[in-house]
Amino acid sequence: MSRIGKEPIVLPQGIEVAIDGQKVTVKSKKAESVLNVHPLVGVAVDGGAIKVSVKDDSAEANMQSGTTRALLNNMVVGLDKGYEKKLTLIGVGYRAQVKGKVLNMNLGFSHPVDHALPDGITCECPSQTEIVLKSHDKCLLGQVAAEIRAYRPPEPYKGKGVRYADEVVRMKETKKK
Repeated sequence: MSRIGKEPIVLPQGIEVAIDGQKVTVKSKKAESVLNVHPLVGVAVDGGAIKVSVKDDSAEANMQSGTTRALLNNMVVGLDKGYEKKLTLIGVGYRAQVKGKVLNMNLGFSHPVDHALPDGITCECPSQTEIVLKSHDKCLLGQVAAEIRAYRPPEPYKGKGVRYADEVVRMKETKKK
């Protein structure tokens, strides 16, 4: 069995787990998350921990056990503490502001870019060039951040564009005659 898959997930206080066949539901006061578990993997709640087991000794079951354990751990941590991604806008005139459930951005195009935020994602703009996304779902948060970054990815000559706060862009030297 996978080394990661063998480790139990300790449940913090206020987190409840319900298992219905291959469907695992993790609930907290804030929200709930559901995961459909692969048929080769078994999940059980033992005391204050979730344990993942394999149903046979195949290589695929071994891989799926590690993946399932990681996904369940992300759900537990997200519902307990939450996840956060920061994006930075770099460029003259690049701005962002939140209007309800829509992120409005000026990214150097002839028109403003509006990105509708899905349920489960909250967005803040502490300044005009910073975007802070928060969610309990790590997968959804990463997907939304990637979609926002894709409107204007950082370019390698001046570094202009939307980038993650911790992203390092390798700059190229301009061509010389």
